[in-house]
Amino acid sequence: MITSYAQWVIRWRWPILLLTFIWIGFAASGVRFLEFSTDYRDFFGEKNPQLQAFEELQDTYTKSDYVLMLITPKDGRVFTPQTMESVRWLTEEAWQVPYSRRVDSLTNFQHTKAFEDDLMVGDLVPEPLQLSPEQLAEIRTIALAEPLIIDRLVDAQASVTAVIVTIQLPGEALDEVPTVAAFVRELEKELEARDSNLTVGLSGTVMMNNSFGESSEKDITTLVPLMFLTVIVVLGLLLRSVSASVTTIAVIFMSIFAGMGLLGWSGIKLTSPTASAPIIILTMAVADAVHLLSTFFHGLRNNLSKHDAMVESMRINFQPVLLTSVTTIIGFLSINFSEVPPLRHMGNTVAVGVLAAFILSITFLPALMVMLPVKAQAHAGRQKKAMTDLSRFVVKNRRPLLWVMSLIAIGFIALIPRNEINDDFVKYFDETVQFRIDSDYASEHLVGASTIEYSLDSGVDGGISDPAYLAKLQQFVDYLHGLQDVTHVYSITDIFKRLNMNLHGDDPDYYVLPEERELAAQYLLLYEMSLPYGLDLNDQINVTKSATRIRVSLVDQTSKHMLQLEQQLGAWLHENMPEIRATAASTSLMFAHIGQRNAKSLTFGAAIALVLISMLLIVALRSRKIGTLSLVPNLVPVGIAFGVWALISGQVGMSLSIVAGMTLGIVVDDTVHFLSKYLRARREKGLSSEEAIHYAFTSVGMALIVTTVVLISGFLVLTFSSFKINSDMGLLTSITIGIALVMDFLLLPPLLMKLDGKNYE
Repeated sequence: MITSYAQWVIRWRWPILLLTFIWIGFAASGVRFLEFSTDYRDFFGEKNPQLQAFEELQDTYTKSDYVLMLITPKDGRVFTPQTMESVRWLTEEAWQVPYSRRVDSLTNFQHTKAFEDDLMVGDLVPEPLQLSPEQLAEIRTIALAEPLIIDRLVDAQASVTAVIVTIQLPGEALDEVPTVAAFVRELEKELEARDSNLTVGLSGTVMMNNSFGESSEKDITTLVPLMFLTVIVVLGLLLRSVSASVTTIAVIFMSIFAGMGLLGWSGIKLTSPTASAPIIILTMAVADAVHLLSTFFHGLRNNLSKHDAMVESMRINFQPVLLTSVTTIIGFLSINFSEVPPLRHMGNTVAVGVLAAFILSITFLPALMVMLPVKAQAHAGRQKKAMTDLSRFVVKNRRPLLWVMSLIAIGFIALIPRNEINDDFVKYFDETVQFRIDSDYASEHLVGASTIEYSLDSGVDGGISDPAYLAKLQQFVDYLHGLQDVTHVYSITDIFKRLNMNLHGDDPDYYVLPEERELAAQYLLLYEMSLPYGLDLNDQINVTKSATRIRVSLVDQTSKHMLQLEQQLGAWLHENMPEIRATAASTSLMFAHIGQRNAKSLTFGAAIALVLISMLLIVALRSRKIGTLSLVPNLVPVGIAFGVWALISGQVGMSLSIVAGMTLGIVVDDTVHFLSKYLRARREKGLSSEEAIHYAFTSVGMALIVTTVVLISGFLVLTFSSFKINSDMGLLTSITIGIALVMDFLLLPPLLMKLDGKNYE
């Protein structure tokens, strides 16, 4: 039947080529709809509980997306007239940042003090150039003693300060984040031009969002061309045929256009993970073409015509190519169990690309190859000799190889428990990304990106003025200050204590919480009425004044430590404040939870993929023994690779969670092609197990090397990505694929000769 199909393809080659260009053209036209999304919320599904809690908190108070502009004087002194004037200028200019709704800095911090029986509220640093050294010294003393300032707007050494711009994005256009980022970068350049003593860094959630988009664009514009060049070089060196290389490249490009075009038609936005899809498709699309062309050239060397050589290649390779394509698609579709939508989109896009590559390989490729000028390769004799020598070595040393490879596998697999599921969303970007550099610097000197925000609801309108509520709140704040990982706590209790002191003649003995509810409510009302526009308390108090928000800044936290801290704080709140409804939320918590859940869900997905692939192999190979045996070289590489990773890093994050299921589908390819040739030798040629091993090595060994080199090259290109999810995935996948070839060459043949040497089912 396959022979008839192959002859039909060649007979109708012109219509097939025309139809191919038509359907690929239609699919590719969807590329025009592709747009980059720069919202970190894309990493979370709409029903994600942490996202829902975060959105509820932001709806209750104000949005907490922000830009942190970190200012460092080269002379190491923040409280100088010139530096304070520069901070004042930047504070005023920052109000012009698109979508800004609040700007906080040293200069506009609303300082309170007593004046007779009145409360004076005003900027902490008015008219910096007119201040005397004594006045600046007094301001410095006030700032370094103010809990709402120290380690938030200035460090304890008064060597670094910050301007924090709160952003409220409408969410109506995809260019909102890039617009904000471009504006603050211009402010950064202008400030450094105005004051050569200052250097500025930019951090915050908005800059993180922007880095997601910039990393995606960089990967597509740099890594795809690099991978394309790599494939051209590798194919040219290994195939030694212009026609074969051109045809393979055409299959690759059309597969990419099919996958990415249908992604565009779906309306799904490009993100950093989906930006890696073209590279993966480019890599995966090579395998089918190489196997078909390898057998095709083998037929030419045996004096077959182009027509007969292609028909024979299709007859021999159709089933293994179909089987490997299906297993690869299953592997990538298993990523749909992921909790992270962009990872699911990446898996589905690659699956579509792999399906397109299969269809093109059994239609477009044979139709085009029989039309192009080709000749048998002169170098094939050397390749066959190399494979013959390798097969003899394996057959001769099958017992030592079986023991050695088994012990190596067991040794590395035993290291797997040393890995731990962990993540740090700031470190999703490598140290070449400016956001990562600035965020690390901010974490070292002021506040980092790791935070937990709590909404503490009294359950009663106006309840935040209740002395009992405030006492509980202060108890929680004191507990937080005692934790080693906490760098700053932003709480309204500090405002209440300062107001109580101010309205008692600035007597330090009254720097305590007010003891009467009415008094506390009056303090709050008086203070709110004195605040200028844009610096109100809506970011700390809800509309009904029944709840308040506490922001807890932390040293950089991995997901594991973040979840432990959340559990610790939750237990403390439950034990000490059971009557107060506490809700925890933050971007840090969102990423911490998604990493843990993603690993568990993808482990289940990989198990499902394993079951499906196992059943498929047993049915397709028509042998329960061989099908079951094939699981060894399919599972062992993944196990060894994660053992190797335990030595390299030991941290398994969002990116590496997808590798098990994804590579399971990929590494099956080599096993299937090797076993298909082995079984053909046993069934059709009646060869012994040892002779069938020789046949498999000489007929498909070089093709396996070619596809493995291309696959490793492609995924290694991903390691150049500045986005850690892509780079780590590329490295671990490359390791897995390399190990898979070694196992198929050095472990699978000894197993076959051991278990299938005497009888054949």
